[in-house]
Amino acid sequence: MTKLNIFTAIIGLVLLVVFFELLRRRQLREKYAVLWIIVALGVVPLAIFPSGLDWVTRQIGVKSGASLVLFLGLVLLLLICTHLSWEVSQLEEETRTLAEEIALIRTQLEERSVIPERDAPATEIGPKAAGDD
Repeated sequence: MTKLNIFTAIIGLVLLVVFFELLRRRQLREKYAVLWIIVALGVVPLAIFPSGLDWVTRQIGVKSGASLVLFLGLVLLLLICTHLSWEVSQLEEETRTLAEEIALIRTQLEERSVIPERDAPATEIGPKAAGDD
């Protein structure tokens, strides 16, 4: 086993620990963590058993294992970018809808004189400071 294989396996294991810790702290949602955990679980065995990559390259007819890894990495990144673009589009639509609903609610409340109109002078809200009486 070469130093690169050992280093790659260690990095893969560290990434697994980081992903599980992010999940535990709820800083990474499960639907994203699953993908990264699968990637990390794929890196560790390939680092420990590099002949497995050679076997896969022979089976599919690729000349170099490095070329296959780079190609698969590129495909993975394109899929992730596509998914995140879709997520952003959904969030933009949801934000626009919520902003419209808030505007409608604000208009209804202003018509009922529940809240002051936007042109009216703002009043201070909150606890009174000492000496305001």
